[in-house]
Amino acid sequence: MVEEPPRRGSRGEHCRHRWGGLRHRFSWGGCSRARACHADGLVESLGRARHRAGVAMTILDTLNEAQRIVGHYWKEEQSPEQARILGCARDALSFICSTGQPYRFEDYRKRLQAENPSRERSPSGTDRVPAMHEPSRDLAAEGFFERSRDELRSEPERALALVIIDALRFIASTGQLDDFNRYLQELDSNEPPRVVASFDTREQAETWLKNHPSPPHCASILIAGRYHTVAYDRETNGRYLPPSRDLEYYLVSLKQDSPPTATASFDTRQEAEAWLRAQSAPPRRTWALISGELYLAVYHPNVNHRALYPLSMADGFEINTEVEPEST
Repeated sequence: MVEEPPRRGSRGEHCRHRWGGLRHRFSWGGCSRARACHADGLVESLGRARHRAGVAMTILDTLNEAQRIVGHYWKEEQSPEQARILGCARDALSFICSTGQPYRFEDYRKRLQAENPSRERSPSGTDRVPAMHEPSRDLAAEGFFERSRDELRSEPERALALVIIDALRFIASTGQLDDFNRYLQELDSNEPPRVVASFDTREQAETWLKNHPSPPHCASILIAGRYHTVAYDRETNGRYLPPSRDLEYYLVSLKQDSPPTATASFDTRQEAEAWLRAQSAPPRRTWALISGELYLAVYHPNVNHRALYPLSMADGFEINTEVEPEST
C-alpha cells in the first residue's frame, strides 16, 4: 500500500487560471470529483438518505451549487484577469473534492459561522477572518466574489458566493497552497486524475478504509490499477469503495485531443513494466506500445506509483463536451 503523505503547512504562489480545454473538463455544473461521486451513484444515495433524515443540503451539494455561481460569471468575451479569477475559484472548489476534504471544509465553515453567526447576511467586505500572510492569498479573487455578493439577486446565491470565498481562504489558512499549486500544474499538464493512495488488492484497501480515522471522502484511490472512489458518510460511519470511471473518461479525452503516439515499444508487458520501474525520473505520462496495443505509462508522484493503462479501457466511453445551460 502506498498513501499520499499528509499535507504540511506551507505557502505557495497565487492561483492561476486553467486555460482552454479544461473548461469542459471541469463543467460548471459541479466540481469534478463531486460529479464523479454522484455518477457512481453511491454518494448520491447517501445524500438522499440524509435528506430523508432532515438534512437540507450536503456539503457536496453546496460545492456543486457554488460551481454554478462561477459559471454565472463566465463569459466568452472577458478580460484575462477575470478568466484567471474564475478559473482559480473553480479549481479551488475542485481541489477540495479531489483531495477528499469536503467534511474538513464543512467544519471550517461551521467554525467561521460560530464566530460570526450573521456572516452570510453581512454586506460584502464586512466578513473577516483571522489575519494570514497576505502575499499567499489571492486577494483579487476574494474581492471579486465579495463584490458579487452585492450583485447577486437572491440570498441563497449570495451565500454560495461566500462558499467560494471560504474555499480560497480555507486552502490558504490550512497551509495547502503548495499542494494546490501542484494540483494546478497537474491540470495544466493534463495529468491523470489524482489519487491519494494505491493498493495491490481490495482487501488492503478495505483494511485501510476501515481503520482510517477520517476517510478522504470523494477522493480517488487505485486498487490493482483501477480507480475507485472513497465514499464516506460520517453521520452513519458508512464506508464504501465504488469503482470510478474517471480514468476511462480521461483516456477518451486524451484520444480526442490528439492521436496517441508511442514513445517506446515492447514485446511484452513485463518488459514495459521493467522499463517503467528502471526510470529514476519517469514521465508523468507517455504512450507505450505493448504487443501492438497502446498503453498509457503513468507516474503518480504523490503516492510514488507507476502504472500502465491500456487505451482499450476507453472503448465504449464518450465525452459530452456541450456546456449545460444555466438554470433560471
